Amino acid sequence: MKIYVDADACPKVIKDILYRVADRAKVQVTLVANSYLHIPRSPYLSMLQVGEGFDVADAKIIELCGPGDLVITADIPLADGAIKKGAVALNPRGELYTSDNIGPILARRNFMDTLRGGLVEEVSGPPAFSVKDRELFANQLDRYISRHR
Repeated sequence: MKIYVDADACPKVIKDILYRVADRAKVQVTLVANSYLHIPRSPYLSMLQVGEGFDVADAKIIELCGPGDLVITADIPLADGAIKKGAVALNPRGELYTSDNIGPILARRNFMDTLRGGLVEEVSGPPAFSVKDRELFANQLDRYISRHR
């Protein structure tokens, strides 16, 4: 099992959790981003900088991931692509995306995009990242690693 992180938009607190988990669980964590990220020295951590452009990091993560891998992302189309490759995706707020639930989640995301596209003037975004979100993420991550080691 490997963990791939959509790192450009990933909250720092989540990256910090992943740095600790990589060493503790001895799991390879690769952060993929358009810009360089400084990461701690560890044989279990790597940073892959990809070119600038829309969805370049997402395409690289989909290319790299495979069955049993975990992708950390809030990007629903990326989660869907990863799931199609046999991986599972985990949102930084602790929601696990699997083949069982990604269809309705993707449909809701596409519907909300349509609303934001002009049918409705104001559609609010997600609430601010909270301590509870961090705890949900950490718990879900621990459960996934325990089941897939």
